[in-house]
Amino acid sequence: MKQQRGQFGSHLGVLMAIIGSAVGFGNIWRFPYLVGENGGGAFLLLYLGITLVIGLPLMLSEFIIGKTAKSNCVGSFKKLKPKSKWHFIGYISIITGFAILGFYSVIGGWTIFFLVDSITGAATTSTELSSQNFDTFINSAWKPAAISLGFVLTVAAIVLRGVEKGIEKTNKILMPFLAIILVALAINSLTLDGAKQGLTFLFNPDFSAITFNTFLDALGQVFFTLSIGMGVIITYSSYVKNEYNMLKTQLIIITSDTVIALIAGIVIFPAVFTFGLNPSEGPTLAFVVLPTLFAQMSGGAILASLFFLMLFIAAITSAISILEMITAFMVEQYKISRRKAIIFPTIIIATLAVLSALSQSDKYTIEVMGLNFFDFLDALSANYLMTIAALLTIVFVGWKMDKSTVRNAFTSNGKYYTMLFPFIRFMIRYVVPLAIAVIMLSKLNII
Repeated sequence: MKQQRGQFGSHLGVLMAIIGSAVGFGNIWRFPYLVGENGGGAFLLLYLGITLVIGLPLMLSEFIIGKTAKSNCVGSFKKLKPKSKWHFIGYISIITGFAILGFYSVIGGWTIFFLVDSITGAATTSTELSSQNFDTFINSAWKPAAISLGFVLTVAAIVLRGVEKGIEKTNKILMPFLAIILVALAINSLTLDGAKQGLTFLFNPDFSAITFNTFLDALGQVFFTLSIGMGVIITYSSYVKNEYNMLKTQLIIITSDTVIALIAGIVIFPAVFTFGLNPSEGPTLAFVVLPTLFAQMSGGAILASLFFLMLFIAAITSAISILEMITAFMVEQYKISRRKAIIFPTIIIATLAVLSALSQSDKYTIEVMGLNFFDFLDALSANYLMTIAALLTIVFVGWKMDKSTVRNAFTSNGKYYTMLFPFIRFMIRYVVPLAIAVIMLSKLNII
């Protein structure tokens, strides 16, 4: 018997689900440390420009595919071009999803550890002790592996409940809760002595810090935070109704995603400057520096608990979107139930997550191409797979899909933004593919 496809129950549900996918570690963990490493406000301006010029057309392209085809990330290409090989883009997305969840679940496990640590009051008062605490945890090997496994199973349990009852309902509850926590933490940070200095660092651009690597970091952040090039937007957009206003939705998503990243910066940088720490601390900012800061604040245990709860929510909402992308493919490709479709991917993801967690410890040597397994999955997905999939996807929409089909999807059959369509199509056909190609060639040291 043919299974009925899932569908979002409301406009709010669509927004919360896609914002939930976009808002993750990229906003709260990755964005602040990239700002710190790349000159503060200068990186922010560059990021905003790339988001509008490259990120928006890419999101629209994926949305057009999913909304038109009403299928998974592989089936959509097969429906639109049944006699071609373009559907292999979808398989790249599937591989990307496995790779991302393989290391993402480990970071999700870290948030659980620090959340429990904060609730129990086991905090430290110096960066050295906090770093030692973190190192002890990841080097315990099987403890982070077990917690990562628990994170994977939690994600699978949510996706098992389906699009409306599982994904939509979860995001409707968690995303407003995340926003409330974030705003509360930001208000607290604005009362600190270093608030003015922190805000100046975040919003005052230092253009001397801009290099070509800054462009690469900004583009990578756009891909990472907007869920571009991993099949998620194609999958989620396949669940929306045909009359849906996609441009309005994408602008709301991009605005929400950026605002949340900025508020995360407002939470972090005033505290960093108040206690005389280095804003360019790097990836350890959330898991080493912040526990130290919270321990020195009044009500620090509560603030730390709220912060890591927020980080956990961001991790869960992003992870369920990726697993749903894989699950939708399994259900529709192999004509099996959702329950059966989740089992096989969950086993693979759990295995990858355990190997990633173990590779972070000093006890095990699990390397691929000179990188520990965790870093390999991160580099493979962020530096290559997502970029390749995004480039091929936008080329497909710009050059292989029928112009009238693209127009009907973008304008909802002439209902919205008909005058804007020629400009959007020009960006999709020429500007964005060229920009991505140049950046890809630079990554490969060809130019």
